Amino acid sequence: MDITRTSRIAKAAAVAGSLALLATGCGGNNNATSEQPASPDNPITLTVTTFGTMGLDDLYTKYESENPGVKIQATNIDTGGNALTDWKTKQAAGAGLPDVQAVEEGWLGQVMTVSDSFTDLRDYGAGDIAGQWVDWKVQQATDDEGRIIGYGTDIGPMGLCYNADLFKEAGLPSERDAVAELFGGDNATWEQFVDVGKDYVKASDKAFYDQSGFVWNSMVNQLDEGYYKADGTLNIEGNTQLRERWDLLADAASNGLSSGQTQWDWGKGQAFVDGSFATMPCPGWMLGVVKGQIEGAGGDSTGGWDFADVFPGGPANWGGTFLTVPATSQHPAEAAKLAQWLTSADSQAAAFEVAGTFPSSLDAQQSEAVTGANDLTKFFNDAPIGKILANRAEGVKAQFKGPNDSVIQEQVFGPATIALDSGTDGQKAWNDALATLKDLDIK
Repeated sequence: MDITRTSRIAKAAAVAGSLALLATGCGGNNNATSEQPASPDNPITLTVTTFGTMGLDDLYTKYESENPGVKIQATNIDTGGNALTDWKTKQAAGAGLPDVQAVEEGWLGQVMTVSDSFTDLRDYGAGDIAGQWVDWKVQQATDDEGRIIGYGTDIGPMGLCYNADLFKEAGLPSERDAVAELFGGDNATWEQFVDVGKDYVKASDKAFYDQSGFVWNSMVNQLDEGYYKADGTLNIEGNTQLRERWDLLADAASNGLSSGQTQWDWGKGQAFVDGSFATMPCPGWMLGVVKGQIEGAGGDSTGGWDFADVFPGGPANWGGTFLTVPATSQHPAEAAKLAQWLTSADSQAAAFEVAGTFPSSLDAQQSEAVTGANDLTKFFNDAPIGKILANRAEGVKAQFKGPNDSVIQEQVFGPATIALDSGTDGQKAWNDALATLKDLDIK
């Protein structure tokens, strides 16, 4: 075992242990009853930590203008994985946490082990407005004692991003509805996805999708039970469904379907504009990421990218975020007020227009801002993104996320999918993943 890998495993174990020790130490909030409302005579600064592309920047400015005395100091971390590391480090240290912390769905298993170190938002009215969100989103943010620790922002129903120009050049259908039918429409399967990909590779001599990691995440997330069973036990070894999908992914990679791009980088976006690949799985929030990557590489809306109302294997959800208030906040009432405002129907609709983050708010899902045209829809060939995502959200079920779900995704199967893209045999990559799982002593 190499030193780097050993250090990573030791660090992961140390942080996990520290989180457990901090579960009680950070619990409760002594500021809740004594806090004075913010005002010009009592100015406060609220710190907010988010990640990725959440579309909140303009909302911060609006909130400050509507709430004299409140200044927002926002930090946005580039990826969810790096944001998780940041949160775990500060949580373990018991210091440095913001007033409002964005928490990704994949972290919930870890977060819920220390749920008493977050403010119970029922103290600030969360229980009274729970009906504003899709029910499973609220359930995800509720711990075993009934405490609501987060307000839901977006959810991640999935469709397919594809490049119509590249499809057409390869002799495949390129119109949105025809592309959906190409993959099987309502009966789309991963087998059909791979078959179409093989046809594309044969016709174009180019890769079909960007990299295997995102495809694998999508495959896992749409199962009734993923890396964990609903009872909290691991669900990897002996999981026939998981292994069948792995073997299919390995077949795809071995036949040249993967471009082997680096996750979240794509050659600084260049791969989106130079024809390196033609499709990728896209939850709603990914659309803003894709747009930003293309623009960062000098591309624009004429590059051929579109969004199809179809997804292999049926309904799937990848990601989605919550805004929480760590119990260390000196301004829990004001922080809860901000978190509630940022996740209101109007705010979620505004964020969608900017970043494609599909609302968990029921009213926002039906708003013109979501169902109508905006800069994002124009970028994706006038695709009715809001309507497509609403269709893709039908049938989605919240998958139980165990305490190390994100660790398994990133540290176990992350390297394994990279290995597939680098030519490693599927069986060896699977065995190596299981060995890493054992080395990390993941429960």
